[in-house]
Amino acid sequence: MRRRPWSAAVPVHRHALPQIALDAALVALAHFLSYQLRFDEGVPERYQQLFDRSLTITVVGSIVVFWAFGLYRHWWRYASQRELLRVVQAVFVATLLQVGSIAVLDPAYVNTSSGFEGLSPPTGVIALFFLLTLGLMMAARWVVRLFYERPVGSFRPRKGARSVLIVGAGEGGRLVLKEILRNPDLGLRPIGFVDDDPRLRGLRISGVRVHGGTGRLGRILDDIEPDEVLIAIPSASGALRAKVVSACRDRGVPVRTLPTVFELLRTGGRMVRQVREVRVEDVLGRDPVRMQVERVGDYLTGRVVLVTGAGGSIGSELCRQIARVGPSRLVLVDHAEDNLFAIERELVEDRHVLNAVAVLADCKEEERMREVITEHRPAVVFHAAAYKHVAMMEANPVEAVRNNAIATRVMTRVAGDHGVATFVLVSTDKAVEPATVMGASKALAEWQVEAAGARYPQTVFASVRFGNVLGSSGSVVPIFRRQIAAGGPITVTDPEMTRYFMTIPEAVQLIVQAGSLARGGEVFVLEMGEPVRIMDLAEQMIRLSGLEPGRDIGIEIIGARSGEKQHEDLFNAYETPVATEAPRILRAERPVLNPDWVEDTFDQIGLLVLEGDAAALASTVSELALVRVPAAAAMAAQQEAEPARSNGHEPAAAGLETPVPSAEPDLTAG
Repeated sequence: MRRRPWSAAVPVHRHALPQIALDAALVALAHFLSYQLRFDEGVPERYQQLFDRSLTITVVGSIVVFWAFGLYRHWWRYASQRELLRVVQAVFVATLLQVGSIAVLDPAYVNTSSGFEGLSPPTGVIALFFLLTLGLMMAARWVVRLFYERPVGSFRPRKGARSVLIVGAGEGGRLVLKEILRNPDLGLRPIGFVDDDPRLRGLRISGVRVHGGTGRLGRILDDIEPDEVLIAIPSASGALRAKVVSACRDRGVPVRTLPTVFELLRTGGRMVRQVREVRVEDVLGRDPVRMQVERVGDYLTGRVVLVTGAGGSIGSELCRQIARVGPSRLVLVDHAEDNLFAIERELVEDRHVLNAVAVLADCKEEERMREVITEHRPAVVFHAAAYKHVAMMEANPVEAVRNNAIATRVMTRVAGDHGVATFVLVSTDKAVEPATVMGASKALAEWQVEAAGARYPQTVFASVRFGNVLGSSGSVVPIFRRQIAAGGPITVTDPEMTRYFMTIPEAVQLIVQAGSLARGGEVFVLEMGEPVRIMDLAEQMIRLSGLEPGRDIGIEIIGARSGEKQHEDLFNAYETPVATEAPRILRAERPVLNPDWVEDTFDQIGLLVLEGDAAALASTVSELALVRVPAAAAMAAQQEAEPARSNGHEPAAAGLETPVPSAEPDLTAG
């Protein structure tokens, strides 16, 4: 069990002693002034005695109350409105405690006709003490904040500082402004805000004016002529970012942006120092799917989790996010030594994930994987290991099938035999009505996962299908970036070709959540909005680089490659999209697959892989991927075959050369 840090267990930080001392002095001063102001002609002797004897009680009691309310957890320079509200509450309780303590302890007495009675402070003294203490403590915190958050009038940027217009006057924009004012060495000079909130227009925030909304951005840019524009809205939509970039590009003003909310959570650190150039994923125009990994991934907390392909673009991000939810052990499996070493070092050294275990192993080797599963006993397996370069897999069909399909069969067998609780396959939209060896191999992998669910009911098997992932090793974006850096041209296969796109964090969030949604045999798909034209993507990337398509960087149409589809689909013809309890995540409803047919299919493919017959394997896999035999059709064919056997006729084998026909005509896509 992890121990809570001392600062979390005790509501006071280690540098709070000066703050406690100053608050104690302010309480004593308020106590003194409350008596002096109440009695214009001097404090009567009896109340002077009460004042002297209650001073210690008041100061000590107040400090204890302030400590209990958490007023010493933070530096005063970071005091927020919530902190000031706590000051009001704490001073009120401290005042009540002072009155109650005097009433109980009776530090001073007065001689009356009925004897000695305890003396209580006058109501005026109590009211003055509350108001004075509150005012002094508020003023102290305000002065400290004012000192550290200097207004623009006293801000002295360094020589040659660049003027910056900040888009977004909300919390993100204000934090950016504070960073700039505190750090003149950043070389930035804030000259205004742009925000769509009509309530903020014309206001000044720390001396910086809000000039208007993004609808007037072009006119604002012409009027104030900033050296650069900074988008300070971590949750900004792609459409808003694209709008800002377009207006700035027309005027030659460079644009930078804060990281997304996900990146901020993942990296931490000072906000301004994380400002980066606007990337193509920022301006796709589709609002990204945002989930709280800690909430959707809480089923991984305290469990052993294994990730195959842990060194890849998807696998490594899976490891980063899974590490955030606190698994008891995170097993990283990859057959590429360099990639595995890199993600292990990042987790251990940069993120202090001390329960990460790197295992150098190949998912295609069944005995080795049985050793790994037996040693670590994972409860959840994410199978992300796959080859994804379409053209390369067309040239190497044997390795494509061996790594994407056969290895999935190995992993499902081993996981099922060892009682793994949940198994999630990372799939692709290219598995839908596949036209390439890569797509066909992933379609077969989906089938294997579904069939394994029928054979191993104690294990929950599921697949996750999504479109192209921006920035992954198989994405077109890195290719375009290299071509732009080399001076062009950018090569596009077809001007009308479209693809679905998502970011790596989105893909990984979907994969993690799929494990919690899975009940057995499902294929989950992200609702990805509208597809993006590859030509538009190429032109946008050129413009984001500060260049103009056709003039600075050419675009060359090279023609579609073998098996490349003009448009990708997310669902097969025999699948129906069904909503899940998770927003924007769909489930592919489809007829139940015959697991025996899947096993026969993989047996034949395995023989072709062993023989190394690339041409026959590519042809067979592509044909098989378009034939799906549901369990109902197989059962019907078997029942029809029984009378034939009784009459002495041997029916045609329901094997692979003569697949059992589907009972429903729309189950065969071709």
